[in-house]
Amino acid sequence: MTQQNTIRIFEERRVRTLWDDVEEKWYFSVVDVVSVLTDSVDGRKYWNKLKQRLKEEGNETVTNCHQLKMPAADGKMRLTDVADTEQLFRLIQSIPSPKAEPFKLWMAQVARERLDRMQDPELGIEQALTDYKRLGYSENWINQRLKSIEIRKELTDEWRKHGLQEGVQFATLTDIIYRTWAGKSAKEYKRFKGLKKENLRDNMTNKELVLNMLAELSTKEISEARNPRTFGQHAEVARRGGSVAREARERLEQETGQPVVSPLNAKQALPLKSEEK
Repeated sequence: MTQQNTIRIFEERRVRTLWDDVEEKWYFSVVDVVSVLTDSVDGRKYWNKLKQRLKEEGNETVTNCHQLKMPAADGKMRLTDVADTEQLFRLIQSIPSPKAEPFKLWMAQVARERLDRMQDPELGIEQALTDYKRLGYSENWINQRLKSIEIRKELTDEWRKHGLQEGVQFATLTDIIYRTWAGKSAKEYKRFKGLKKENLRDNMTNKELVLNMLAELSTKEISEARNPRTFGQHAEVARRGGSVAREARERLEQETGQPVVSPLNAKQALPLKSEEK
């Protein structure tokens, strides 16, 4: 089974989605959808109450609802309630919201775009460009971010080729890379930037993105050269890759007198960029 996790944007709110190539259908994070429809900060609480009520009513939508792994607030893959398009249409009927109809149209658009991208993969890049522009990111940052996604995929493909597993192993190696070049684990880095559910890379500055790309690219290149066989060897490769970026960071900080690792996040940076225009 090939599954692809993605983040989609509806009215500047993020919705975790997953495409299953075998079943050829989309799955949506129910918590994210509920948060969007109810404008709730904590959609999980609303969903738990609604789920209990629907179960008591014998609603089959909840009975048939299952869980899949999606990226959580801490960056790790965790099980969460999901619904396919048909289930979600039924579920939306149980949530009084003026956004219900626009959201249904958005779901149909997501499905249509998937078919279009199967014919033309470049449309996926164009969609990412559109999403980031809608959120207010600069052209320069977007170009860096898209490149970082490409480099990250090359690294995870290398890990998969060696039989490493998504979830704990990927997260552990990623943490090693962060700790080595930035001096912080993913959790510490997010806390430093004041993040909770937000994606860490989406909140990096240009300098942070570039150095993280260097760390991940170096890790991939070293892995290809050394062909690690054990997880311990992969961990050492991750440290070596991160060290390349750490040396670059330290040299840049020495030359400029300014720290590279910044507490600035997107919510703080984007308004500043708007004011500069």
